[in-house]
Amino acid sequence: MDDKTADAAKKLPDNRKKKSFASDVLTLAGGTTFAQILTILSAPVLTRLYGPEDFGIWALYISITSIISVIACMRYEYSIMLPESDEEAVNLVGLSFLAVLFVSGLTFPVIWYFKEPIVTILNSQQIGDYLWLVPPFIFVNGVFLALNNWNSRTKLFKRLSLSRVFSSVSATTTQIGLGFAGKIGAGGLIAGSLAGQSIATFVLGGQIWRDDRKLITKSLNWKKVYEGFKKYRKFSFIDTWAALMNSVSWQLPAFLLSAFFTPAVVGFYSLGFRLLQLPMSFIGGSISQVFFQRASRAFSEGTLSSLVEDVFRMLVIIGMFPILILTIVGSDVFTVIFGKGWAEAGVYAQILSLWAFIWFISSPLTTIYVIVEKPHFGFHYNFFNLITRLLSLTIGGMLGSARIALMLFSVSGILVYGYLCLKMMSYSGVKASKALQIIFSNFILFVPAGIVLVALKTAEINQILLVVFSGVIIGIYYLYILKTNTQIKKIIRDFRA
Repeated sequence: MDDKTADAAKKLPDNRKKKSFASDVLTLAGGTTFAQILTILSAPVLTRLYGPEDFGIWALYISITSIISVIACMRYEYSIMLPESDEEAVNLVGLSFLAVLFVSGLTFPVIWYFKEPIVTILNSQQIGDYLWLVPPFIFVNGVFLALNNWNSRTKLFKRLSLSRVFSSVSATTTQIGLGFAGKIGAGGLIAGSLAGQSIATFVLGGQIWRDDRKLITKSLNWKKVYEGFKKYRKFSFIDTWAALMNSVSWQLPAFLLSAFFTPAVVGFYSLGFRLLQLPMSFIGGSISQVFFQRASRAFSEGTLSSLVEDVFRMLVIIGMFPILILTIVGSDVFTVIFGKGWAEAGVYAQILSLWAFIWFISSPLTTIYVIVEKPHFGFHYNFFNLITRLLSLTIGGMLGSARIALMLFSVSGILVYGYLCLKMMSYSGVKASKALQIIFSNFILFVPAGIVLVALKTAEINQILLVVFSGVIIGIYYLYILKTNTQIKKIIRDFRA
C-alpha cells in the first residue's frame, strides 16, 4: 500500500477495528428486529385496507424488481469487500454505481418494449400500470447494495441498522396512509416499497458521505474504476448467472400462480409465505452470520461435526413445534388476525409450512460446501432447485388448482432442501441417522399438543379460542425447553461467547 492509500485509510473511523463480531451482529439484529416487528404488526391493518388482488399485484412488482435488482450492480458490489486498499474499494463503489446506471437505464426501454408481453404472460392487466416504477426501484436498490457493501467493509453497522429502521417506518406509514386516503389499490403498496427503499438509500448514503467524504473524493479515479472493471469482470460474469438462477427460483411461484390463475391467488400466497418466512428468515439469518465464522474455525480444528450437530439440534428445537402447530391451525390464525377474506392465505401457509421448516433448518448450513471447498455443488443444487420448482408449479397450474400447485411445490421443496440438509451434514461428518433421530425426538414432544389441537378443531371450537390456545401451547413449549434442555442452554452460551 502506498503512502497516499495509507493516509486515506486513516481517514476511516477508528472504531471499525474495535467492535467485536458479536456486537456487529447484535447491532444489525436490532434494526432488523424492529423492521420485522413493525411489518408483522402492520399486516392486520394492511389486509383491511387492501384486497388479495392488490397484494398479488404488489407481489408481482416485487418479484420483477427482485430478479433485476440481483444484477443491478452486475455483482461488482461484492468485490468492494475484497481489496486490501480502501482506495481501490472506493473505486469499486464507483464502478458499482456505473453498473446501476447502466442496468436501470437499460430497464426503461426493455420495460417499454415488452410491456404487453409481460402483461399477457402474467395474466394481469393491472401490473402494466406499475411497470414504469420498476427502473426507479432498481436504481435506488442497486445504489443501496453498493453502499451496504461499503458499509460492511467499514464495519459501521449502526448506519445500516438505522437505515433499516427508517425504511420500515417510511414504507409502512406510506402504505397505511395511502390506504386510508382512498382507493389507490396496489399502487399504495408499491409506492410504500419504493419510498422505504429510497429513504433507506438516502439515510445510508448521507451517513457514508458525512463520514467518508474526504476518502471518497480523494480516491475516485476513472482509471482505477476501469482497472477494477477488468480485474473482477470474470467474477462478475460468472456469479451473475448463479445469482439470477437463484433469484428466479424464489420468484417463480408469484409468476406462475399469476399466469395460471389470478393476481388474487398470488396475493394469498404472498401474504401466507411472507408471514411464514419473516420470523424464520430472521432467526435463520442471524444464526447463519455467526455459523459461517464458527464453522470455518471448527473445520480447521477438526470439530465441525459437533458444531453442525449442535446447530442442527437448535434449529429443530426452535422451528419444529410452532411450524407443526401452524399446519393444524393456519387458516384459523389468518382468519382471526386478518379477517375472513384471508382464510385462503392461511390454507396456503399450512401447505407450505413443512417445506418452510426444512428450508429453515437447512439454510444456515449451506455455507458448509464453501468451507469444505465443494464450489460446484452450489451451482448444481440451484439448477436442480429451479427445475423442480418450475415443474411442480407448472403441473399444478395445468391441473387447474392453486392448492395442488403449492402442494407439489412444497413436496419438491421438502425433498430438495432435505437432500441439501443431509448432504451438508454428510460433508461435515454427521450421519443422516443422527439427524433423523433429532427430528423424531422433537416430533414426539409435539404429539400430545397436536392431538389436543386436532380434537378441538374437529369439535369446531371458537376460532379465537383455538388461536389463543395455540399461542399458549407454543409459549409453554418454549418455557419448557429453556428450563429443561441443557443442550440448548449450552448452545446459547457458546454463541454468546
